[in-house]
Amino acid sequence: MNRHYASPKGHSAFPFPIASNRFQPRPQPAFRRRRQLFHRLLLLGGISFLLFLLIFPSWRAAILPAISLGLVNHSEELHHLQTVRYYDLSDVQGTEKGWERGERVLMLTPLRDASSHLPMFFSHLRNLTYPHNLIDLAFLVSDSRDDTMEMLSRMLQEVQDDPDPKMNFGEISVIQKDFGQKVQQDVESRHGFEAQASRRKLMAQARNWLLSATLRPTHSWVYWRDADVETAPTTIIEDLMRHNKDVTVPNVWRPLPDWLGGEQPYDLNSWQESETALALADSLDEDAVIVEGYAEYATWRPHLAYLRDPYGDPDMEMELDGIGGVSILAKARVFRSGVHFPAFSFEKHAETEGFGKMARRMNFSVIGLPHYTIWHLYEPSLDDLRHMEEMDREREAREEEERQRQSQEQEKGHDDAKSGRSSASDAGSSEKSG
Repeated sequence: MNRHYASPKGHSAFPFPIASNRFQPRPQPAFRRRRQLFHRLLLLGGISFLLFLLIFPSWRAAILPAISLGLVNHSEELHHLQTVRYYDLSDVQGTEKGWERGERVLMLTPLRDASSHLPMFFSHLRNLTYPHNLIDLAFLVSDSRDDTMEMLSRMLQEVQDDPDPKMNFGEISVIQKDFGQKVQQDVESRHGFEAQASRRKLMAQARNWLLSATLRPTHSWVYWRDADVETAPTTIIEDLMRHNKDVTVPNVWRPLPDWLGGEQPYDLNSWQESETALALADSLDEDAVIVEGYAEYATWRPHLAYLRDPYGDPDMEMELDGIGGVSILAKARVFRSGVHFPAFSFEKHAETEGFGKMARRMNFSVIGLPHYTIWHLYEPSLDDLRHMEEMDREREAREEEERQRQSQEQEKGHDDAKSGRSSASDAGSSEKSG
């Protein structure tokens, strides 16, 4: 046997024999290689998953709850997430006693150059008996040249700052948008036949904008109200709601000066269809718009306004096909179902009359109350103004004639008195001479 000796420096005196497999790397176990591969795949999958969520954010709500493994209560988590809201629309169908069930009403009012009407309008608002906290107000200010917006903002601030909490309304929205309405606001321009079709279509657009911007899932009813209503019952929302119909309108008249008869039907847009009107519609172009109250379109329809009896039952109902827009109470589900104010010729009608037609087409109930009357503000026409000027001239002429007559009588009285004094003086002189 060969013997090896170690040197003092730690080296062997003779080289060790080296086998072929000596000091070679030990082979790694198979499970260690698999574990490294698994870690790499897991890292790659995680990065891919995060990129997927970034690219497709709509999948987050579906994927994240599924991978929570029950460690997080999903419903409680979403409850605290402020961007998620749940609404059950079966709770906002609208009932006949909405004020008792806390049903919210969206009250909509389009405004254009209406600053002169706002004090009267806000007086009516304050007097409404429907709970104010259940009424959300929405206004559309369009194509105005006066200070409608400034006055509206000031009066809204006043009513919301009222110390009486019963005066404060719910949510208030003010929308400002112009529609290029060029028809003037005087009576002759607004009600002239030539302007009706284009004016109605623009008004329909305005109504649709206002409604679509402000209707919330919490609203059960929608109440349209013009700003120039002079007199209306303070209970009008409850009165119309009590009928529990899909669309309800009152009768609308206006007061007149005594020399014009004292009163007059105002809103002729609420009517029942007639065979004559249907035949007329068939004879017109597809873009034509029939408007009521003009000799150009003789429809011979039964109008709600002409059926009024001052002593009639205010709860009497009349089915309608077309309606006016001065005062409309409708269930919110009517609008959610797709009924709107057509800004085009729908069955040869537009705006509110087209709305009535569309609602009937979709099998909603549309009624009017012939003996329940509200009063529109009287605005004199040019003919009325000319007649009033003529009446003023006649009155001034009569007053001048009366002044001249009284002056002549006074002068005659002075002359008679002077003549009497002269006669008495002459008589006295004669007696002295005698």
